[in-house]
Amino acid sequence: MKRKELSIINVTGFRPCIDLHRGRVKQIVGSTLTDKTNDENLVTNFESEKSSKEFALLYKNDKLRGGHIIKLGPGNDEAALAALEAYPGGMQVGGGIKPDNALKYLDAGASHVIVTSYVFHNGQIDFDRLDELEKVVGKDRLVLDLSCRSKPGSDSYFVVTDRWQKYTDLEISPENLQKLANYCVEFLVHGVDVEGMRIGIMEDLVEKLGEWSPIPVTYAGGARSLADLELVKKLGKGKVDITVGSALDIFGGDLSYEKVVQWHDSQHKDSDDEYERSLAMAAEAALAAAFASEKAIEVAEKTKQSYNVLKSLPCQQTRLKSV
Repeated sequence: MKRKELSIINVTGFRPCIDLHRGRVKQIVGSTLTDKTNDENLVTNFESEKSSKEFALLYKNDKLRGGHIIKLGPGNDEAALAALEAYPGGMQVGGGIKPDNALKYLDAGASHVIVTSYVFHNGQIDFDRLDELEKVVGKDRLVLDLSCRSKPGSDSYFVVTDRWQKYTDLEISPENLQKLANYCVEFLVHGVDVEGMRIGIMEDLVEKLGEWSPIPVTYAGGARSLADLELVKKLGKGKVDITVGSALDIFGGDLSYEKVVQWHDSQHKDSDDEYERSLAMAAEAALAAAFASEKAIEVAEKTKQSYNVLKSLPCQQTRLKSV
């Protein structure tokens, strides 16, 4: 009998976000972020009157876990901590994370800390810093932000840091993802070239992440419809979650947040049903194996009894000695 096993079920889900800029919840075109203080070139799609705490409570009430709070520059700490307090254990936090402040956010309620710029130096990844951070927070609570951009004339994507303005030498490749997965539990990847533009996802990037990453990935950038969510599900092979920002109606867009939550819930309901079927099949196989084992023992016992009876007969003594 062929053994039945529990199947591994990959499920694409929706990951919410709270992007903070100067203490306010905003949706910004990522490629326009700079280190300048006057924000003259910054393109803001939406600025909310609601607080970070209100958004965190919304996600908590809708049972959406694993979303991220991103601090875009200085002046966002108070708002980030307020959101973490409102939804303890429900959201990740990133932006300026270092070994000397990471535990503060975890203690404040962050499920994970997200790091990018700190582990890069002169355009290269600094494995000593990555080791240090991993030792402080633990692999299981560390997320690496590998937000990336394409280079002109190239099909490859390279990680960008410092508000997505500086290219690094780190290419998104199977080898690099495999190596970095030893230090963290998840990757966060913004497709910077389309972030905040609502022009559709970066299909080739999502497909590469689904094929190459050995750990879960959350992709963000360009999503504008439920069809885009389904596309991420297909291209990412169920291994890539999706964040939607500017397109949502709660951030001034046209896509219904309520419908996205319903889509998310339906994905998990389908996976729960499949998991239940997998459990039932495994239980059935286990029972069949146990039954077969008991039958085998019973047959062996009867065979042994028959052998002993035969052995006791005088006419069989010589023959059985050779068995």
